[in-house]
Amino acid sequence: MAEIYLKKLAHSYLPNPQKPEDYALKEIDQVWEDGKAYALLGSSGCGKSTLLNIISGLITPSQGEVLFDGKDVSHLPTEQRQIAQVFQFPVVYDTMTVYDNLAFPLRNRKQDEASIKARVTEIAEMLELSADLKKKARGLTADAKQKISLGRGLVRQDVAAILFDEPLTVIDPHLKWLLRMQLKALHQRLNRTMIYVTHDQTEALTFADQVVVMYDGYVVQMGTPQQLFEQPEHTFVGYFIGSPGMNLLPVQVDGNTAHLNGQSIPLNTHYAPQQGAKLELGIRPEFTQLSPSPTANSLPVTIKRIEDIGRHKIVRADYQGQEVNILVPEDQPVSTDYHYLNLDPKHIHLYANGRRLKRESAA
Repeated sequence: MAEIYLKKLAHSYLPNPQKPEDYALKEIDQVWEDGKAYALLGSSGCGKSTLLNIISGLITPSQGEVLFDGKDVSHLPTEQRQIAQVFQFPVVYDTMTVYDNLAFPLRNRKQDEASIKARVTEIAEMLELSADLKKKARGLTADAKQKISLGRGLVRQDVAAILFDEPLTVIDPHLKWLLRMQLKALHQRLNRTMIYVTHDQTEALTFADQVVVMYDGYVVQMGTPQQLFEQPEHTFVGYFIGSPGMNLLPVQVDGNTAHLNGQSIPLNTHYAPQQGAKLELGIRPEFTQLSPSPTANSLPVTIKRIEDIGRHKIVRADYQGQEVNILVPEDQPVSTDYHYLNLDPKHIHLYANGRRLKRESAA
């Protein structure tokens, strides 16, 4: 196991990068704690695979260092970093049995057969592969092969970290949920540093102790699932986390009052002036409420449609050409006669050029 320190790390695929946009991975300076589970979350092209490949040694960073427990490994090859990596598509030997596939990394390191048998048996039991140990991998299903691939990553006990690069992409949705729960349980049991790359927020939030959200090469926030939900530090985090994501509306701010196209909303706190910045008000659908009459914190809206998904309803409404989403509990009434959207001031966030503004003082 290892503490991983990404020290002023950045990477460009260009030979002579000059400006921030030349970098696929913008500068990062973070410590990832020993034994914790991390998820790298973001849309395609945001830099998460580049970062994972730098940690594993497949890419040498353009600048900065990767330190494992204080040791600089930035220029060490993968095989010298004590890393196990599980890829998007199963890496198995079809002509080998499940047992031999799981044993391969240990035999490659000249371990004795007795210890190999004990470890393979343990991992197979964890992954519910015990009944398949004598079967050839060729005839197994895709999810079983991915379990083998996971097992090959988990079987070694000398690894500093286990890296997962979208390992459940090819798995059936129901089995994906089961494997995700197994991975979480395995992390709690093995206490290994694990890093999991995904573009699926559900995978990230259910697996990780800390989620690293990436956007356009930047790490825009690292935090617990609760922190990402309650205090998104970037509009991308607000939009990407949640279903539906955060509502974002263009706004002007005057101290403790927000102005939205002629409507004024009182705020709980005072904000400093932001000259020339693009300002947006953010609030999650969970913290909005529809009513048939106005209040001090309401906006006039038109309901476009109501989607009943069982445990709650999602209301799609329009405010002066801007779509707004509202979550309504199943037991609360709602209809197209509700023309006012109330915003809970405790859960309103303000953003300048995408970044959350710090509250200056109490209103």
